[in-house]
Amino acid sequence: FSFVVEWLDPNAGLAFRYQLMYWAADCSIEMYDIKNRRVFLKKVKVPSVTMQDLHMGATVTVYSRQLKVVEYGDSFTEATFQQTRQYVFVLVKPAALHHLGKVVNAAIKSGFTVAKSKMAQLSPAEASSLYGGRGGDVTALVAEVSSGPSVGLALVAEGAVDKFADLLGDAHTPDTIAAHFGDICVASSADADVADELGYFNLPSVSKLADTTLCLVKPSAMEHLGLVLDGITNAGFAITGLQSFHLDRPNASEFYEVYKGVVPEFNSMVDEITSGPFVAVEVAGNPDMGSAVEAFREVVGPLDPEIARVLRPESLRAKFGFDKVRNAVHCTDLPEDGALETHYFFKILQEA
Repeated sequence: FSFVVEWLDPNAGLAFRYQLMYWAADCSIEMYDIKNRRVFLKKVKVPSVTMQDLHMGATVTVYSRQLKVVEYGDSFTEATFQQTRQYVFVLVKPAALHHLGKVVNAAIKSGFTVAKSKMAQLSPAEASSLYGGRGGDVTALVAEVSSGPSVGLALVAEGAVDKFADLLGDAHTPDTIAAHFGDICVASSADADVADELGYFNLPSVSKLADTTLCLVKPSAMEHLGLVLDGITNAGFAITGLQSFHLDRPNASEFYEVYKGVVPEFNSMVDEITSGPFVAVEVAGNPDMGSAVEAFREVVGPLDPEIARVLRPESLRAKFGFDKVRNAVHCTDLPEDGALETHYFFKILQEA
């Protein structure tokens, strides 16, 4: 398969384009410098880049370079991926956010990739613009989806719109989302609607930015995103902000700066968080918990998943972590850092 990818040099501020050749059989990649007409990277295996990662607008990391897929490289690749890597937009309604993890988990188990996610607040006018063209009386739907913060999901799969419609089902169809949880989300009803509905991700991100803590679901744990979100809400916490990110190395190093020279895994931590998309979650506790930071840290568990599996076997890191770097989630360590870390993702990066 052939793609045109773009790399933004953070130092020079210049964008460079390459032709990226991908062999699905062994996850091999070769890159060709389009401007200088020469091989940039000889064919090499990059197991971290899979077919699921390659779709229009996606960002993949190859040897610490974050490459954005901007074009298909040939008609064969375009025909193949337009058929197999289609989008559907799913809105989890404000009153159903406690079921968000279950929706995400059902989608991932059914073969969808979560390309984007965001918590935002629709105004009645924005909700009407989004769903007013569905026909019939949408007054109740507009009022429902604009009644509070909602979460939008951009999901990718082959025949995504029809595939998610089957997964969503209705109250009378067994083993569907609607049968288990009721009318909790709205999905694209036709391929033609998807592009407009993805405009949801242009809305400002919602967050509380006070008395909260931060959770990052790391790239290596994205397959467990729904289960992690479920773990947060099942422990009595509320999700008050959520958004997908793909950090470059300067921003990742800035965020992790407090660990530089303190933990030997610093460089590996930066490599991990920049290796692919991840989700930042703002987490709020309740008055009975005291400090949200300290209470949530107990739910996350020790830094090393091996230790977590012994001391706190029900913790998030014990369940979903691999090692001290790929330990599923990052959480705020100190109470005084809760506001700093949530501000970094839900205010500073929003304004960048």
